Amino acid sequence: MADIQALLSALEVFARAPDKASIERANSWLQDFQHSPDAWSTCNVLLLSPEAPPPAKIFAAQTFRTKVTYDLNQVDQENLLPLRDTLLTALERYHNGPRTIVVQLSLAVAGLALQLSSWENAVQTLIDSFGRNPATVPTLLEFLTILPEEVNSNTKIPISDLEYKERSANLLTANAKQILDLLSMYVQASGVTSAVQSQVFNCLYSWLVAGEISVTDLAKTPLFAFAFEALASDELFDAAVDIICQMIHETQEIDENMAVIELIVPRVIALRAQMAKERDDPEKIRGFARISSEAGETYRFLLLQHTETFFPIVEAIGECSAYPDLDIVPITFPFWMRLAQNLGKKSSVSPLFLESYKSLMTVIINHLHFPADLTTLTGQEADNFRAFRHVMGDTLKDCCFVLRTETCLLAAYQLITTALARGPDISWQEIEAPLFAMRSMGAEVDPNDSNAVPKIMDLIPALPNHPRVRYAALLIISRYTEWINAHPQYISFQLQYISAGFEDSDPEVCAAAGQALKYMCQDCKQHLTDFLPTLHTFLTTTGKKLVQHDRRQVYEAIAYVISAMPMNRAAESLKTFSLDILAQVHTLSIKATPPTKEEIDEVGNGLENLEVMLHVIQGYGEDLPPACQNTCHEAWVVFDNFLSKYGLNYDLAERTTRVLRRGIDLFNKSALPIAPSVIARMSFAFEATGYPSFLWIAGKIIGRFGYEEDPVIRGAIQELYERSTNKVASLLHVKTPEEIPDVLEDYLQMLLQLVTLAPDIFFASSAFPLAFRASMTGLTVVHSDIVFAALDLFRTILTHDCLESNPAPPPKFPVYAAAIRDSMNKEGLSFLACILNGLVGDFPADAAATVVSIFRILVYVWPTQLLGWLPTVLEQLPSQSVPIQAKSQFLSEVTICINTRQHDKVKQAVLGFDRASRKARDRRRNGV
Repeated sequence: MADIQALLSALEVFARAPDKASIERANSWLQDFQHSPDAWSTCNVLLLSPEAPPPAKIFAAQTFRTKVTYDLNQVDQENLLPLRDTLLTALERYHNGPRTIVVQLSLAVAGLALQLSSWENAVQTLIDSFGRNPATVPTLLEFLTILPEEVNSNTKIPISDLEYKERSANLLTANAKQILDLLSMYVQASGVTSAVQSQVFNCLYSWLVAGEISVTDLAKTPLFAFAFEALASDELFDAAVDIICQMIHETQEIDENMAVIELIVPRVIALRAQMAKERDDPEKIRGFARISSEAGETYRFLLLQHTETFFPIVEAIGECSAYPDLDIVPITFPFWMRLAQNLGKKSSVSPLFLESYKSLMTVIINHLHFPADLTTLTGQEADNFRAFRHVMGDTLKDCCFVLRTETCLLAAYQLITTALARGPDISWQEIEAPLFAMRSMGAEVDPNDSNAVPKIMDLIPALPNHPRVRYAALLIISRYTEWINAHPQYISFQLQYISAGFEDSDPEVCAAAGQALKYMCQDCKQHLTDFLPTLHTFLTTTGKKLVQHDRRQVYEAIAYVISAMPMNRAAESLKTFSLDILAQVHTLSIKATPPTKEEIDEVGNGLENLEVMLHVIQGYGEDLPPACQNTCHEAWVVFDNFLSKYGLNYDLAERTTRVLRRGIDLFNKSALPIAPSVIARMSFAFEATGYPSFLWIAGKIIGRFGYEEDPVIRGAIQELYERSTNKVASLLHVKTPEEIPDVLEDYLQMLLQLVTLAPDIFFASSAFPLAFRASMTGLTVVHSDIVFAALDLFRTILTHDCLESNPAPPPKFPVYAAAIRDSMNKEGLSFLACILNGLVGDFPADAAATVVSIFRILVYVWPTQLLGWLPTVLEQLPSQSVPIQAKSQFLSEVTICINTRQHDKVKQAVLGFDRASRKARDRRRNGV
């Protein structure tokens, strides 16, 4: 009784909804209880006790299901059949509900039946116990519905593949005919209710999906015809739709199922009349759309071979595509896509299909229309509609595949010209929707087209000056830039139209203009080099009025043009645009008075623009053009002064280091003379601020120049290493690792560069022991990139060649080895704790391979110490994360590996320990 009272108290916590800590404690207690052997009897008492509250009974049923899955080994062999009887007794007691309890007990019985080979006739037992009394038939149907799903999907049940194969055949395949007969009897039984008939359909669906009942056998029963008849019933409609769709799906092997298909297709075609009657009921139309689309997809090869016979199915799908409810329309899209893939490969296409796709194209363009009053849409509805327009655009591409792109473009063009001919009273939606269609079909345009696209391009100047129309037209230009590249005579006009877009007061139009300019410059860059002075003038005038996002797109566009120039001219052009930005940076650096926020933001935006330009241009190779010979040093002087004054500003520091990163790529080896100065600045800046961006760029510089033997550079790298390590250690004294993830990640990445390129600095420095300890904190955070970086670092350290036995090692190897051994001797216990806590905790699944590599070196180099550390660490691991039995087995296996010198066998020990832990954690997640 004490256990029951404690259980009731824990469950009551959830009903009171107190603080989070109380809920977590109660949840943990309940999970521990579910693991215990006493849970079997306690839950049985609760289920059979009339006084037990409903939440306790539900929990008891859930616990039975969980324990049958995970803990059946707790039950003695002679008590397994009595356990079965206990579950069946409980199932009979709750045959009137609640359904939650019936479901959980059915899952428990199904799981037990799968594992209990001595229970040879489990399904017959349930039929005999529950199938003869009308009051308990719903319980039987619930079990029979769940059985195939549980047998086929519960991979957590611990049985071998051979046992599973035998038991699943015994439970499912051997009983399929009997179940089909049983369901046929129930569905037409005297006095049967719609609720039971719905359960029959759900059960039949489950066995169909499992592949245990064939449609051929089903077609010989009353269930086949009744499924179509049930579409006239509101109560059975949804279940009948599921059954019919699954029947169609199961007849994908056309030749093998032709006899059944000949029964299905006429019934599907006959549904068109019923669909017309139910046109005002969206839920009914949804069901008919599912059936007709499933039939169309499954039988599309028959559609192609016997078009006139099967074409009514296509017509029905077309009617569903034209339905005004846009939640229903996409049900039909996979059919149109797959049929188009087949038709597009044919040399000739039936006129029936051509007309269908022409109608579909018109329907889709109509669906693309925005409402006359946009205020009728909520913000989320508007976002959903915009997203769905792109989905519909994909269907327009399917139309292009069948009808050919030129035909589709001209049809959309005709819609616009017809609307424009009506005069000024047209709505903008009538123009915008076909424009959007043209944009969607742009990916299919032939760059050499000389009929449709020129008409579209000539039409753009005549379009109404409405923001939505201008926005759509600009995006057409951005989508058709490959065609424009092949027809450069249109460039001048298009640039004028784009430039006018930047003057528009609507921010979305400006953004579209920026996108159009970017793609124009990217795809037509060879033709735009002569326009560069015009673009520079644009930036210094109109560009200043643009929001930063749009201005950045302009700079990116200009960079594409520069990248197409000859090297010397490109260098001069880049210098022109860069100097404008560097002048802003310099002006702020020498400003005597504190800058305004606007001035700081302006410089930050300029740095962002410079970064995007450098990212596009990338570099000039080994030899710099003359215009860049002195630029590296001159630019660094500007940035050095800027950082000395504004390095404490996080955003400016971030922007500046990103520009420096691109500068390294641009100047390559030419940046070598300033590398010591840059490293020193990053070192002092990180020490002063703790900003991770300084570590990040320092790591990039080490990655580029860490191999250099220049003592000045190596001295700067060593100073950076030592200062940054002290700073990281000081940060970890006042903050948790979770509070500084960016710092940890960039620090670890820097160390990875160091250990690879400058091991003499990394190991020999007095900072190594502190760096070792600081890096261990990277193993304690819930952040995959940091964990992998830390694991890679320690694997690199512990597998270094200096630890190998070598009679004549390189001169520095003994120093390296001494540093590693000293740190491991001091930190080994903590290090092992971090590794194993992470393995049974929050390490990503892919981390296990690196942990195995680390353990291999531990059993090889530190075997005695490992055997001393391991019991302490295992004892401290939380029992919720790994069972005591798994801890003992892991310790035993590692000990055997070491004592027998079979070091490679530690891999299986680690992987087995990992599996046991993941299984335990998975159970706790799903247990309550």
